Amino acid sequence: MDAGHELWIYFALTFGIIVLPGMDMAFVAGSALTAGLRGGLLALAGIVVGGFVHVIVNVLGLSALLLLWPAAFNVLLLAGCAYMSWIGLAILRAAPSAGPQLKPGEAGQARDAIFLRGVLNCLLNPKAYAFMLAVFPGFLRTPQRGVAEQALLLSAITAGNQIAIYGVVALVAAGAQRWAGPGAAAQRGLSLGVGSILILAAAFTAAAAWRSV
Repeated sequence: MDAGHELWIYFALTFGIIVLPGMDMAFVAGSALTAGLRGGLLALAGIVVGGFVHVIVNVLGLSALLLLWPAAFNVLLLAGCAYMSWIGLAILRAAPSAGPQLKPGEAGQARDAIFLRGVLNCLLNPKAYAFMLAVFPGFLRTPQRGVAEQALLLSAITAGNQIAIYGVVALVAAGAQRWAGPGAAAQRGLSLGVGSILILAAAFTAAAAWRSV
């Protein structure tokens, strides 16, 4: 098959997978709803970085350990869903006190935390591991390019789809936050909704992914 056609197929596959609601999308939406557009974009940046780490791990062959030890996928699955549930519960616990503005230093720390959580969220996302094990290796080796060059190109396509799709999610969610206004009651409502969505997303992901193992 022509190398250009392969790239278009990879683009379509990654777009279709990323556009499906999952833990990464829920985290971007939740971050934008609770921390505004900047929070959503920081979550997106963390997820993109996590995606590059996935590629490095795959190229180095470390992901093959999941094939040799299938139970490891279940461990990652449970860890990722538990982490998402923990974030959701933390947001729910903070909901009664939502509303006051953070001090500048606290706001900066919160933004750093969103980015790091985005990276970790992507690294613990079972959908990402399933993709890297089942789809990515088939496009990694091509006679036209070396492995490193091809991996970089595939990573750029994946990151582009993430930025396009999750960027729209962040914009829509941030718009909803602005529409709700700065009032304490509205912020509590958003926090309760976001926390519940993250917990439900984790439960759905765990149930769906576990059945596919």
